[in-house]
Amino acid sequence: MPRLIVLFIIAFVDTVGAAMVVPILPFYAVRHGASAFLVGLLVSAFSIAQLVSAPGWGRLSDRVGRRPTLLAGLVVSGLAYVVFALADSVWLLLVSRLAQGLGGGTIGVVQAYVADASPPEERTRSIGWLTTVTSLGWLSGSALGSVLVSIGGARAPGFFTAGLSLLVALVAAAYLTEPKDMPSSGTMPVTGKPRSGFQAMRHVIERWHEPAPRLILIYALAIGAFYGTAAVLPLLVEERLGVTEKTIGYIVMYFAGIGVVVRAGILGRMVAKFGEVRLARLGILLLSAGLALASVGQGYAVLFTSFTFMPVGTAFLFPSVTGLLSRIVAKRELGVFLGVQQTFGGLGRVGFPLLAGFMMDRFGRGSPFAVAAVLVLATLPLTATLDVPQRDRKPTS
Repeated sequence: MPRLIVLFIIAFVDTVGAAMVVPILPFYAVRHGASAFLVGLLVSAFSIAQLVSAPGWGRLSDRVGRRPTLLAGLVVSGLAYVVFALADSVWLLLVSRLAQGLGGGTIGVVQAYVADASPPEERTRSIGWLTTVTSLGWLSGSALGSVLVSIGGARAPGFFTAGLSLLVALVAAAYLTEPKDMPSSGTMPVTGKPRSGFQAMRHVIERWHEPAPRLILIYALAIGAFYGTAAVLPLLVEERLGVTEKTIGYIVMYFAGIGVVVRAGILGRMVAKFGEVRLARLGILLLSAGLALASVGQGYAVLFTSFTFMPVGTAFLFPSVTGLLSRIVAKRELGVFLGVQQTFGGLGRVGFPLLAGFMMDRFGRGSPFAVAAVLVLATLPLTATLDVPQRDRKPTS
């Protein structure tokens, strides 16, 4: 548990930093002469660098260990936020965003460490707590950024997050030890040397019918559909409910709050009762139903039912998929495959918002939600034959 707490702090700091920067970044960029296109590029640069670097970080952690890889990521993040604080041009802002994404590419390593430090039957619960912590980071980070600007000026958020990252690196260096081996199903065969990041990505594409690639594809499609529609959700509720920029924050808080409550309150009991596979299927059905309701809903009752189904569905689905992946992939390739999962998920988070915006312009406000519902539901057959051996499970009363 002490090691997991340090890991949760690392994930929290990474998320708080990102959440602090994103809301204020457009104002900084425009002040330095950026166009709207460059603002979009700056926002996307983090995700692009993260998805490119995640497999490499994962592979490095499999080779040299989780601890030194996480420490390196924290140092990179700290330096990136120093550059952000000192940036006096659009190009320095771009450099800082790419470096932030590079440091943030270690999220797969954090997940691998959590999996290493948890018995197989506890991994989904632990990963659920990890995602709870990141949700709390998003909730608090954006508000904290505005407070710091008000107190210390434009450079305060960057320097604050840089100092926090380096402080956490020192704490991790002092208290984080390399995880001991835990039992693992390791049903995915490994022959010869462990795969590189590129080889693992090619394996997912070429052997998509195997359990581990199927889990990664489920994750990528579902997270892309969720985040892609979340990007255009303000436009939907503006048309359907009259929501404005003064009130949209309450809906975002509701989304995040529901996810935190489910992950922290009932996820562990749901995993114990139903198992990861059935819980993932339930998550797919709830997320798809929520998206479908959003595509046609007009009043508060229907739309807020939708806004409940969606975060509950993701709270069940994403930790279950990652927990299953950690039990299928061999330990010596766990880091690289969790990094590849982040890469495919990053592609979804970058590509789906563009598709959603295009569809909304051409076919109406509800169209991206309808398509996303179909895509998520289409992942349900990929959950076939994913059941984890019962010997990995604790009996439940």
